[in-house]
Amino acid sequence: MKPAAFKYVRADSIDEALSVLAKYGDEVRVMAGGQSLGAMLNMRIVTPAVLLDINRVSALSKIVSSGTVVTGAMVRQADALSDTTIRRDVRLLTQALPHVGHYQTRNRGTLGGSVAHADPSAEIPLVLATLGGDIELRSSRRVRRVEAKQFFRSALVTSRKGDELITALHWPQGPSYQRTAFIEFAVREGDFAIVAVACVFEEGAGRMRLGFGGCGEVPQVVEIPAAPGISAKMVEEIARNLSKQLDYRSDLLASAGYRRSLATALARKAMMGSIEKARAYA
Repeated sequence: MKPAAFKYVRADSIDEALSVLAKYGDEVRVMAGGQSLGAMLNMRIVTPAVLLDINRVSALSKIVSSGTVVTGAMVRQADALSDTTIRRDVRLLTQALPHVGHYQTRNRGTLGGSVAHADPSAEIPLVLATLGGDIELRSSRRVRRVEAKQFFRSALVTSRKGDELITALHWPQGPSYQRTAFIEFAVREGDFAIVAVACVFEEGAGRMRLGFGGCGEVPQVVEIPAAPGISAKMVEEIARNLSKQLDYRSDLLASAGYRRSLATALARKAMMGSIEKARAYA
């Protein structure tokens, strides 16, 4: 199929993009990498009146480290994977990015585009929510930051307003975010994750944070108390209890019951992986 007719606008600056959004609002679809949007346009899942292309907005492609690591919405996934700042300070994202699509799609796909698309199985929104990161949104009215766990409402639905543009993602950094693990299960490499689990062991705070993707409509994050001396038997029990707290969906790929079993197994592996890193740092 071919997309329905639309007006194409290519912005060269953030201000130009915001003026288009202010004028057309919910009638606009923003194109970043276009890896998901292109298919949705062709299948007429979405039929926008205006397609706003922000690929030439160079201000959205920067990576800055200043208390948090700030990645512009147009940072390509492949560039994030090779960036030394992200590899050093946002290790969980570096662990997750190889699972995002294929290397061909990562050359075009963007961090901000993945967050805006809000697929329940997407790795980048899951990592951002697990780390407790924020999404920066701008409009002609204001600039605001929204916590990732509040940003995702349901599958493909976020709290972004029609006149707002995602301009940056804020990733927490520091020693507390170095003991991490990421694991997922998909039918084939590069396919959508049936279940993905991200884990951060905040040793200094005596807690562990686990994020679950693919289970329900949005990333689900759970915090538990944990210490470096936690045993494998305790991890097994914690994983079983955690899996009971989550929401699960059934679709053509897997039933809710199957996802629950996967969540238990992957949570156990992710927790053990982050604990082993903590012991290695000790």
